[in-house]
Amino acid sequence: MPQQPVNDVMLILERNGAVCLAERRGTGYADGMLNLPSGKLDDDEDVFDAVRREALEEVGVTIERDALRIVHVMHFRNPEGEPRVGWFFAARHWEGEPRNMEPHKCAGLSWHDADHLPDNTVPYNALGISHWRKGEPFSVHGW
Repeated sequence: MPQQPVNDVMLILERNGAVCLAERRGTGYADGMLNLPSGKLDDDEDVFDAVRREALEEVGVTIERDALRIVHVMHFRNPEGEPRVGWFFAARHWEGEPRNMEPHKCAGLSWHDADHLPDNTVPYNALGISHWRKGEPFSVHGW
């Protein structure tokens, strides 16, 4: 039986050409690397509800649904061979100042030039940001 992809939501908080990235810690996966505020879609929510929930849980900001734009969708197979569909959302305004709400899973937040991401950015996230910057709405990677 084919493996069904996991649906991920990623949030691009954009401020003056920079994006907010979180340093992973204590998760057992990609610790020490930077990623967008993100998470998996729960069974009872749509992608908009999921990214809004993750924004509040991970970085403490509230985002109105109409402030979100889907800027890229990626069908991706990670290095372990697992299929995923990544929904990349961008937001230019939100309520609250981003802060680390999950210190047990995150070493801290930092802002980075969207066109010059650090080398230790999770590749899945870096690809999505790159496609967003180029205005490319869809991509396939890892197949």
